[in-house]
Amino acid sequence: MVAELDVEVAVVGAGFGGIGMGVALREAGVARFVILEEADDLGGVWRDNTYPGCACDVPSHLYSFSFAPYRSTSCRYPAQPEILDYLRGVAREHGLEPHLRFRSRVETAVYQDGAARWEITTRDGARIRADVVVFAAGQLHRPHVPDIPGRESFAGAMFHSAAWDHDCDPTGLDVAVIGTGSSAAQLLPDTAARARRVTVYQRTPHWVLPKPAADFGPLSRAALRLPGAHRMYRRALYTGADLLLAPIMRRGWSARPARALARMYLRRSISDPELRAALTPDYPIGGKRILFDSAYYPTLTRPNVELVTDPIARITPGGITTGDGRHRPADVIVFATGFRAPEFLVPMEVRGRGGRSLRQEWAAGAEAYMGLAVPGYPNAFLIAGPNSFTPAGSNPTLKEHQIAYIIDCLRWRERTGAAAIEVGEVAMRRYRRWLKRSLAATVWPDGVRSWYRHPNGRVTNPWPASTRAFARMLRAPVDQTFVPVAAVTDDRHFTSAII
Repeated sequence: MVAELDVEVAVVGAGFGGIGMGVALREAGVARFVILEEADDLGGVWRDNTYPGCACDVPSHLYSFSFAPYRSTSCRYPAQPEILDYLRGVAREHGLEPHLRFRSRVETAVYQDGAARWEITTRDGARIRADVVVFAAGQLHRPHVPDIPGRESFAGAMFHSAAWDHDCDPTGLDVAVIGTGSSAAQLLPDTAARARRVTVYQRTPHWVLPKPAADFGPLSRAALRLPGAHRMYRRALYTGADLLLAPIMRRGWSARPARALARMYLRRSISDPELRAALTPDYPIGGKRILFDSAYYPTLTRPNVELVTDPIARITPGGITTGDGRHRPADVIVFATGFRAPEFLVPMEVRGRGGRSLRQEWAAGAEAYMGLAVPGYPNAFLIAGPNSFTPAGSNPTLKEHQIAYIIDCLRWRERTGAAAIEVGEVAMRRYRRWLKRSLAATVWPDGVRSWYRHPNGRVTNPWPASTRAFARMLRAPVDQTFVPVAAVTDDRHFTSAII
C-alpha cells in the first residue's frame, strides 16, 4: 500500500539546515510539516563522516544555532560525535522527532500547476503533497570518487572518507590516502600512528594555517564562566571571521598577512626543503579552502609517511602506479577526494511551472537567488543552495539567515492569500549581476581546480562576501523580491501564471 501524506511544508534533509528549518516552522506555528531524510538518522555530514579525527575547523561557539548556542567552557572544537549529539539534542528539545521520517529518499518533486502544490515521491513509494517544499540537502553529501583506471581491480579494502570502513584495521598495513583536503588532514594522524606505512597522493597543495588547541586553557575556562561570556565570545568569532577571513577571498587587506603566516608555519613545520617545496601552493591563498590544522604537517614528517605528487596513472590489485612508472604497494586505499558539491539536488528530479526541469536548467551550473529560490519554481526554497557556502565563517549562521527569510516569505504568502509565490525575474537579474561582479573580485574564477567550481569553470558554491553582507541583503522586503503565482486551469491542461 502506497503511503500518502498531506502537509503544509515538506523539508528535504535533516542536517543543520533541515533541523533549523524544523525549529523555525514550529516557532512560526506551522504544525503540519515533515522532514524527509534518506538515511536512518539525522545529522547530514556529521552523521556520514565518522573517520578518525573528524571535527569542525570552525569553533563550535560559532558553529551552532543562535537559538541553541554551544556553551562548553572546556572544549573549543568538539569532535564529530559531539556535534552529532548536539544536533540530536536540538531536534529532541524542540519537538522535531514526530516530524522526522527516516529512510525516505526523495526521488521526485513536481509542482502541480493547477493545485499550486508540490507532489513528492520517495524511493519506498510514499507520496507527499505539500504546499511548500524546502530543499535542505546541503552541498557536501555526495562523495566524489575519481574514476581512476584499474580501480575495480584493487584486491584490498577501498572506501571514501565519508563512508569509513570501521571493520578495516590499518594496523601494520600499507595505506594509500588519495587527497590532501581537510578530511585527509584530519584522518592522517591516527592512520599514520597505526599503519605500517602511509602514502599520501597530492594533486594540489593547500594553504595551511595552525589551528588553536581543541580545548580551552585555564584562563579561558574561567573567563567563559562569567555571565554573558559565551555571547561575547560568539560575537567576537563572528566579527573576526568577517574582518579577517572574508577579505582573503577577495584579495583584501588580510590576504598578505595570512599568506605570510601560512608560509612561516610551513617553514617551521617542515625542515626538508624538497617536502616543503611540494607543500607550497602556487595559487592565491583562498583559491581552495584554507586548512586550519596543526597536526597535518607534523604527520607528513613521520618516517612511515610519504607524500607523492606525481599523478596517479592507475590502480592495480596490489597498489598504485604513478605517472613516473613507480608502483607503491597498498593494502588499503582511502579516497579523501571530497564531494560532488556543484551537483545540487542530484539525483532528485525537480520540476517546476509548466514541467520545467531544474536539472536541465542547472546543467551548466546551478544558480539561485541568495542560494534559496529559483524563478519558475513556486513555493520552493533551498537552504545552502548555490553560492551560499561561506569558506570564511559559520555556515549554520548563513543557513539561519536563509531560514528566517523563508519564514518571512511564507508569512507574506499567507497575508496576500496567494496560491504560491516565487522569486521574480527582475530580482533574479539584479542579484545575478551583483553576484557576477562580486565573484570576479575573488580569487576563484581563474583559480585552481576545486569543488567551488562547476567542471566548466563556473563558480557555483561559495559566497563571495561577508556573513554580514549576506544578512544585510536578506533584509530586502519580500514584496520587492517575490511575486505571487496563481493556479490557472482550463479544459486541456493545467498551467500557472504570475500575477
